[in-house]
Amino acid sequence: MAEINLDKILITGSGGMVGSYIDFGIKTNKEILDITDFDAVQKFVADTNPRAILHLAAETDMGACEENPERAYFINSIGTYNVACAAKQAGAKMVYVSTNAVFDRLDNGPFRESDTPFAKSVYGKSKHMGELAVRGISDDYFIILTSWIFGGGPTRDKKFVRKIIDQLSREGTKEIRAASDQIGSPTFGKDVVGAIKALLGKGAVGVFHIVNSGSASRLEMAEEIIKTLGSNANAIPVDISFFNPDATGGDESLLSLKYPMRPWQEALKEYLESEWREADVFLQK
Repeated sequence: MAEINLDKILITGSGGMVGSYIDFGIKTNKEILDITDFDAVQKFVADTNPRAILHLAAETDMGACEENPERAYFINSIGTYNVACAAKQAGAKMVYVSTNAVFDRLDNGPFRESDTPFAKSVYGKSKHMGELAVRGISDDYFIILTSWIFGGGPTRDKKFVRKIIDQLSREGTKEIRAASDQIGSPTFGKDVVGAIKALLGKGAVGVFHIVNSGSASRLEMAEEIIKTLGSNANAIPVDISFFNPDATGGDESLLSLKYPMRPWQEALKEYLESEWREADVFLQK
């Protein structure tokens, strides 16, 4: 297969955390392209005639998905169906970004590419249905599963790393509480984009786990952030139920046998030092 011209790749959901690292293609957000509108997606794809579609657009807030399942399925399942149909019609490669949430963490990871998804959450189920749509419709696709993505810097990071940084930045902070019973695969959004570009260049097909190597608890992530920022605060282990009484711990990490990447600690250190340095959060340096 000939290498795909990056300028001819259509990206949905480019305004998110992963999208902030994309420096190629035809970028769209929900204002430009409503993936839940079948006819609009067909027309937009026909007009732009991409050689590949990188489908990032999704409802990723797990709490919001549980509160409004209909919306979650409409965006993550039907929206993905719409995009896959348009890719098929245009003869474009379909690249779908899915999640470790398609697995039940109580089965205990790390989960491999060959493992069968069995989601329990609405978010996981809706994303798995998106995977099934891509598999059933597209003749040329690859699906990537990723986990615990961090990135975006001060302007776009609203997840775990940002929350820890905000706590450490408050004067007098001596303790940070983080879950020791919730385990995943911390992954730098920049590395995800690099992997996608490499897989596109290779004409990859199939399912790939795209995560930084190694697994960690939220506590271990917090300890790494504290160390990198030079804080004297201590990370205090708690159960995930401390933050959410309905939540349960478990190992939801992914193992990549097809496309191994650098360790999560190295990626997290680069992220903090390259994107947070100017925010003046390095406390002792």
